Amino acid sequence: MVNPYRGECALTLNGVSHPMRLSLGSLAELECAMKDDSLLSMVQRFETGKFKTQDLIQLLSAGLRGAGWQGSEADLLKAEVEGGPLGAAKAAGLLLKITFGLPE
Repeated sequence: MVNPYRGECALTLNGVSHPMRLSLGSLAELECAMKDDSLLSMVQRFETGKFKTQDLIQLLSAGLRGAGWQGSEADLLKAEVEGGPLGAAKAAGLLLKITFGLPE
């Protein structure tokens, strides 16, 4: 069960729901993985719909690991994501909204 007040949402992989959360550690990991890019520019790409598939994979992987998942980006690439690419993009958008948005 995910807790949105803790910054959590879920992603279903291979029929199993996994929590996602962008902890400080996973944000630092994401920033390193992006090399010369910034988190702000990635968020802006998601807001405008101009994100890359690699952005999506890195964000989801960081969110999964931030909530305790032990998998890797390679594992995520092999997994069946509920809803396909659109489901993955929606989950990534919700993760960003929960992490950086103001509570409603």
